[in-house]
Amino acid sequence: MKRLDEPIRFLLVDDLQENLLALEALLRREGLECLKARSGDEALELLLAHDVALALLDVQMPGMDGFQLAEFMRGAEVSRHVPIIFLTAGTADRQRRFRGYEAGAVDFLQKPIEADILRSKANVFFDLHQQRRQIMAQRDELEVLAEALQTVDRHKNEFLAVLGHEIRNPVMALGAGLHFLRRRKDPQKTEEIHSQMERQVAHLTRLVDDMLDISRIDQGKISLSKERVALGTVLQFAIEASKPQIDAAGHAFEADIPAEAVRLHADPTRLAQVVSNLLNNAARYTPAGGRIVLEARVADGFVEIDVSDTGIGIPPEMQSKIFELFAQVKSPTERAQEGLGIGLALGKQLVELHSGAISLAASEPGVGSTFRIRLPVLPN
Repeated sequence: MKRLDEPIRFLLVDDLQENLLALEALLRREGLECLKARSGDEALELLLAHDVALALLDVQMPGMDGFQLAEFMRGAEVSRHVPIIFLTAGTADRQRRFRGYEAGAVDFLQKPIEADILRSKANVFFDLHQQRRQIMAQRDELEVLAEALQTVDRHKNEFLAVLGHEIRNPVMALGAGLHFLRRRKDPQKTEEIHSQMERQVAHLTRLVDDMLDISRIDQGKISLSKERVALGTVLQFAIEASKPQIDAAGHAFEADIPAEAVRLHADPTRLAQVVSNLLNNAARYTPAGGRIVLEARVADGFVEIDVSDTGIGIPPEMQSKIFELFAQVKSPTERAQEGLGIGLALGKQLVELHSGAISLAASEPGVGSTFRIRLPVLPN
């Protein structure tokens, strides 16, 4: 695709250097670039290398004359549609005009050239060429937009399929629990069923919260309740929220948090949510018995929080998309992990609302991943 700010190129072909210079001077204006050739062969080489808006050809040239050059241009795909104006010093009788128009000319101009007429006719083709560029640019933009809409639609369908699966399981479990409670009076079993149902209700609540967050992301309505908060407190909240999932998978967990007090101006709940989501993802995407590390360090007025794992890693083709809404990494068996695929997209927006940044610091399939959060710290 040609950029709209590129110069519009036109071709002058004449065997006399002084004629080329005179014509170039007549047509010179901002945004134009003149290509000059003193033979048909030189002209064809230029046409192969450049897109031109107009070709002005001298009819009477030694070797390949203007008519022959025009025929070659019409036979080549790159120059087939280039408008041609013939310039002739000879008599433009009916037979010569017929041959010229048959070769693809749009006009004949008699030498000596009248400057105003030449500029007026040439400007028509320059303007048409620019309009064609604009149309092509709009077409390309529409193609990109259509592709983006198709991607969004595909992600939406995938999201609905995952959502249906995520909701169906706890609903079925709740239904089975209610059925059991109606039919049996075993106190010990009843307490166990109550616990299971509470977990399923919590899971459904999380799904609803995630869907509400999707809406807030879309509308730009996520708000924070910032306060002066200790980094250690935020990280401890995140660890407590994620520890059950880490322990359930049998992962080893390590935390390296600065001993000195590090203060942030942050929403502790939302920030803990971001870190907890990274820890939960690490637990989810790491085979049982893996290793998860939470590390924080302060340098140059910022704190960097790394969450590393020994999990399945992220394929190279997914690494640039991992923070997009609904993006999910599939396991080696191509089965998508549970979840709605909004955690990292939400986390990115929450961190940016804290004037920070979140990134994928490193990832290698089969080795693991490291996510990094970078946030400004308050002076002591």
